[in-house]
Amino acid sequence: MTLKEKYSLKTLNMFGVEVSAKYFIEAKNETDIKEALSFSKTENLPVLCIGGGSNILFTKDFNGIVIKIGIKGINILEETKEYAIIESYAGEFWDDLVTFCVNHEFYGIENLSLIPGTVGAAPIQNIGAYGIELKDVLDSVEGIFTDSNTKKVFTNPECGFDYRDSIFKHELKDKFIVTKIILKLSKKKKFNLNYRAFQEFLNLVDKEKITIKDVSELVKEIRSSKLPDIKEYGNAGSFFKNPEISSVEFFRLQERYPDIVHFQVEKGKYKIPAGWLIEKSGFRGKREGEVGTYKHQALVIINYGNANGKEIISFAEKIQEAVKIKFGIKLIPEVNII
Repeated sequence: MTLKEKYSLKTLNMFGVEVSAKYFIEAKNETDIKEALSFSKTENLPVLCIGGGSNILFTKDFNGIVIKIGIKGINILEETKEYAIIESYAGEFWDDLVTFCVNHEFYGIENLSLIPGTVGAAPIQNIGAYGIELKDVLDSVEGIFTDSNTKKVFTNPECGFDYRDSIFKHELKDKFIVTKIILKLSKKKKFNLNYRAFQEFLNLVDKEKITIKDVSELVKEIRSSKLPDIKEYGNAGSFFKNPEISSVEFFRLQERYPDIVHFQVEKGKYKIPAGWLIEKSGFRGKREGEVGTYKHQALVIINYGNANGKEIISFAEKIQEAVKIKFGIKLIPEVNII
């Protein structure tokens, strides 16, 4: 175990906020994790586990030990005519796993192409995009409890998945470190292409000839057109969850705003894009000092270079207040705030 002191986390969080950790280790294997956890107990220090830093916002230095998971490996555990069982360790970049599956024509996560971050963060957030969520294809999650240093495998039902949510964000927050996930993917050609953003493309091609690589490339193209280049602006992608409201609330809003963008997720419940709410509240492309919303997607809060975490939070709270006043809807951050 190589332990570093007073370690800068600026390049390890995609907002690019300048903060530091009292101690830092990049864990290359489970032994590194267990040794770091033992050290944290001896020194009575809090533990924070990070991956690619894509969904985290630091508001201050971390007075404990930060463990960056760097365990690598993607393997095919089982393959039949119907499906493939894939194992991926937590330190792999998520999009590398998607590329692996696309190249092998394993269907199920191509709509999740180009999502930033690592595999270990994916089940915590139950990542999703364009009509697909990780829970749809995840078999199990393996990891280590921080208090007992023991391993456990959680089956899909045990993960408590919900929209951008899981047991790892609540009951097990800071108590469990994900080391590996298992996916069950289809080998039969099938796509989820019902999302609105796909329709223009589908009108131009023969639907029967669409390949998994076509879908993946289309998703990458759409995401790239909406999201800022991380090399240019610090950001964590979508800052807020898309709120879900009752049919009563929705129809009341629709009377006032006939153009309201919406998706019915189940009987009596509608999802409203947070980006639309933020834009209609006057925040698309708005900038205050070193913080603002992206001009092409109001759901993305960006750091123009020198903002600190507290300034970003303050700006986010102003967005929440404006949306609440205008629409009566409370926006919930998708980003993990430290």
